Amino acid sequence: MARSYDELAVGDVYRSRFGRTVLDADNVWFTLLTLNTNPIHFDAEYAAGTEWGRPLVDSTFTLALVTGLSVTDVSERAVNLGWREVRLPAPVFAGDTIRAETEVLEKRESESRPGKGIVTVRTRGLNQHDEIVIEFVRTIMVPLDRD
Repeated sequence: MARSYDELAVGDVYRSRFGRTVLDADNVWFTLLTLNTNPIHFDAEYAAGTEWGRPLVDSTFTLALVTGLSVTDVSERAVNLGWREVRLPAPVFAGDTIRAETEVLEKRESESRPGKGIVTVRTRGLNQHDEIVIEFVRTIMVPLDRD
C-alpha cells in the first residue's frame, strides 16, 4: 500500500494481510546465518531437555519476520530508524503461523529532513492461537507526499 505520512493516523491499526508459517528450515538456516550457537535453536536432543521440550525459533528471526509482515502496511516507502521495547511474551516453534498487527502511536514532521515525517508504531506478532509472541515499538521516517 506504500502509505505516506498523511495516510497514517494515530490510533490506526493495521493487520497483515498474510500470515507466515515458520518452517524448521527457517530456524536452522537463520541460526546458522547469524552464528547463533545456542543449541536450543538447532539441537533437538538438547531442546528436549528444556521446559519447552523442542527447539525454539531464534527470536531475531521472529523480529525480522514480524517486521517484514508489517512493511506493506506502514513502512514500504519508509526508512527504519530503530526498534525499542522488544518483548517476547511467548515462544515461537516451527509450524507456528505468525501474523502482524501494527498500531500508529505518534507522528510528527521531521525537523531536520524536509518532506519527511517521523512515525512511531507498536507491532505485535501473533501466532495461530492469537497469542502475542513478540511486541516492539519501531520508529520510521516516511515521505510526506504533499504536492
